[in-house]
Amino acid sequence: MNKWAEMYKAKLTTPGGIAQQINSGDICVSTGQVAEPCAILAALAERCRRENLTGIQHNLLLTMRDQPYLRPEMTGRIHHNSLFVSAYCRELIWNGYADYVPAFYGEVPENLRNQNIDVFYTTVSLMDKHGYFSFGTAADLSEIRRQAKKIFLEVNPAMPRTHGSFIHISEVTALCTSDVPVTEVPSGKISDIDREIGAYIAAEIPDGACIQLGIGGMPNAVAQALMDRQDLGIHSEMFTESMVDLIEAGVVTNWRKNIHRGKSVVTFTFGSRRAYDFIDDNPGVEFLPVDYVNDPYVIAQNDNMISINACLEVDLFGQVCSESLGPKNFSGVGGQIDFVRGAMRSKGGKSFIAMPSTAKKGTISKIKPVLTQGGIVSTSRNDVDNIVTEYGIARLRGKTCSQRARELITIAHPDFREELTRQARELHIIP
Repeated sequence: MNKWAEMYKAKLTTPGGIAQQINSGDICVSTGQVAEPCAILAALAERCRRENLTGIQHNLLLTMRDQPYLRPEMTGRIHHNSLFVSAYCRELIWNGYADYVPAFYGEVPENLRNQNIDVFYTTVSLMDKHGYFSFGTAADLSEIRRQAKKIFLEVNPAMPRTHGSFIHISEVTALCTSDVPVTEVPSGKISDIDREIGAYIAAEIPDGACIQLGIGGMPNAVAQALMDRQDLGIHSEMFTESMVDLIEAGVVTNWRKNIHRGKSVVTFTFGSRRAYDFIDDNPGVEFLPVDYVNDPYVIAQNDNMISINACLEVDLFGQVCSESLGPKNFSGVGGQIDFVRGAMRSKGGKSFIAMPSTAKKGTISKIKPVLTQGGIVSTSRNDVDNIVTEYGIARLRGKTCSQRARELITIAHPDFREELTRQARELHIIP
């Protein structure tokens, strides 16, 4: 047994043993998505019930499991501060049992550094012979550990060993093991509307471009429409299964990137087992901290940077709402504005924000005279570049307010164009 294996053995405990080292009032941070340490959090929830712990703050980007600490009865014991709103915490936030923290994804680490962090915990891959654990599917908040008083790891053999961000056993306060399966998320199905939108965007992407994609049917449709391109690169907050398709097809080589040439650079992933197996010990994909990956000045160093994001609604001024239904938080801003700004600073860069033209089976236009009352502006009209629906691309950058309104009405569903024109005149946007 080498030195690192001995250290591992000395620090090994149970999830309950780790929970015993977390106290009332502690501020805790986890890397996001499927790297959340489920066994530790379940043990902590049980200890809170048993010993009446209170005031523990749990911070992470996005929870993707229905976990015990999210129960309403945990109110006052473990308080969930979500940096992005998922289906598992949406109603808790709406009903006041949890909170949402508005922030551009790339600025989250700096916001957290201003707090007195007691605990950093996360799920990691198995330790290698040199004493290193990989951060696996999420390196987003990995550097926050350096501000924490205690570091706890949940070691899971199902967590892929990714390249880019590691933690050494010598840094760790205690660790436990877990065989909780890494959550798999099916790839979004592609609708006919997704294909139409995807085709419009793909036509704007040249050979050698560097792309950012998200999850869902529309980004998948864009990827499928890029199969005839050459030498694309990836610099994206999220690694998706559609990227696996592009890499395996030889479309993505990363050889024309200005930085991290030959590497796909991301900060997190969630997806199918196929995607997890692809990134496992794959030196062609690097998972790096989000304050680096999502820094607009870093993003902009790649020429022809193409940012592709989705939204919920757009108004005739070009204001984009991507995170709320009226005043109710539905998701979050994530890295949308990070990549919008990064793409616009890139030589030859373009930003696309896409959505179907209607909602609720065609009864509601998603292009509106003004945003729904209480709707949050995610991407301001000063940042917006291109808006895309199944009816085409509205090119807004540098346009007057009246020109923007006309462009947006052109890509609205035909059933709503006349009414939108009338309302634009009433608002004195167009003569």
